[in-house]
Amino acid sequence: MQIVIAQFNPVVGDISGNLQRLTTLLPTLAPQVDLVICPELFLVGYPPRDLLEKPSFVQRVQDALAELVRLSHHYPNLGFLLGAPVPTGRPVGKGLHNTALLIHRGRTWQQAKTLLPSYDVFDETRYFDPATEIHAIPFKNEVLGVTVCEDLWCQSEICHRRLYDIDPLAVLADQGATLFINISASPFYAGKEEVRFELIRGMARKFRLPFLYVNQVGGNDELIFDGRSLALDASGEPLAVLPAFQEAVVTLDSHQAGTPGFYQPEDQIATIHQALILGLRDYLGKCGFSRAVLGLSGGVDSAVTCCLAAAALGPENVLGVIMPSLFSSPGSITDSLRLAENLGVATRTIPITPIYQAYIDALQEPLGLGAIDVSLENVQARIRGNIVMAYSNKFGYLVLSTGNKSELAVGYCTLYGDMSGGLAVISDVPKTLIYELAHYINRDRELIPGEILTKAPSAELRPDQKDQDTLPPYDILDQVLHYYITEGLSVSDIVHRNFDPNVVHWIIRSVDKNEYKRRQAAPGLKVTTKAFGMGRRMPIAARYEP
Repeated sequence: MQIVIAQFNPVVGDISGNLQRLTTLLPTLAPQVDLVICPELFLVGYPPRDLLEKPSFVQRVQDALAELVRLSHHYPNLGFLLGAPVPTGRPVGKGLHNTALLIHRGRTWQQAKTLLPSYDVFDETRYFDPATEIHAIPFKNEVLGVTVCEDLWCQSEICHRRLYDIDPLAVLADQGATLFINISASPFYAGKEEVRFELIRGMARKFRLPFLYVNQVGGNDELIFDGRSLALDASGEPLAVLPAFQEAVVTLDSHQAGTPGFYQPEDQIATIHQALILGLRDYLGKCGFSRAVLGLSGGVDSAVTCCLAAAALGPENVLGVIMPSLFSSPGSITDSLRLAENLGVATRTIPITPIYQAYIDALQEPLGLGAIDVSLENVQARIRGNIVMAYSNKFGYLVLSTGNKSELAVGYCTLYGDMSGGLAVISDVPKTLIYELAHYINRDRELIPGEILTKAPSAELRPDQKDQDTLPPYDILDQVLHYYITEGLSVSDIVHRNFDPNVVHWIIRSVDKNEYKRRQAAPGLKVTTKAFGMGRRMPIAARYEP
């Protein structure tokens, strides 16, 4: 059977626009094509969140499906397989299914999603009821075993334990399925590509059936979808692997033999780089922005953010604002200017010392200001935040904040200052990984000046300040953060891994007490297995033993 995998980048909520993506494709397909497959919840984009609680929105989905049914009469040889929310028709429960629909010659077959994830970034039980039945779908000379995203992951030990006691693939195989198809919206994190490939290959080999996996691509809010749709033969060998982080449409024969060694996973730093570029580009584009502004400090974080923005939007659409104070080193200014020149990014320089002095004069009496303390350090950060926000208000730029995950974890950042922004591009990238990204960006030629990569990190908010005056060394900090945030280990478990107990206690206390800051941060792009934000929901007003 000739099948088209349509690895699309839908816009959340844009039902008519998403449908048009599919209908525009149809006239370009060869007459012998039997089936075109789109991702999970393609008509509404993933995740639609509380849009699903609007009856008018759900009705527009049903109207679009009816239009597709009418259109199917004009393509009698072609079946459409896609995802959409569909009312269950039952008076109890949530009232919606996350459904895969096969439309052919005016008829519709449905298979609802059986396994509804509610861990990490997923919250599907908030909106959907699970399937009550699993049925293979006869179509032409095949029997299709259709599943939706999580239905594939039933055998994996997510969250270190099995979550489900039913295997939809096994049920479909017992019903005589001849071809597995999984439509998916599987968010990216570094390393997931290989995990996913091995999982799908294992299922193809276990059941001795060819397997088509069709994944969404694109950035939707914090989540980035890498695509990397697959077609494997019954031996688990790949006959098609679609590109990562871009739309693609591929036609293939469902029973063609695969090629051993055809699949090669991408380098993880390269995938993080591509993911951040795609997430940044789609966030701005889908929110209606075309230009970005950020503060350039001469440090590695703002340098990496600027490089990502230039790659995503084009350097002509990025503005770097240099805001030196009396504590800024000359190198910070010259390094920022060299970076901008290397990238072709425009800059504006606005010294903040006069503004800072005005704050000191105004606050001297009521606050009794003396030596530089955190209040005066934060004043500088907030002055800079106000300046970049002024550019946003005046010229329609989106402000990109430049804080990394390590800083955000322990609160080494200023609310309404360097945290100001519409998107926190690198907020899920630890500091040690920032340097790896920087070297990757410089892989062909020096875009980030070498001095930025070799000097000690500093916020430059007081004389001769260094990050390590306040923080543990970043290599230690990032290890402890990984054990606490990603692996969920206790303080004692971490200490037993040969870390200084005082350092561990300081880091964990800092993480816990700064939850209020992270709750007010701009949305950040998720690239690790456990990001702050929607995937880590911790209380603010709480008292517990870490």
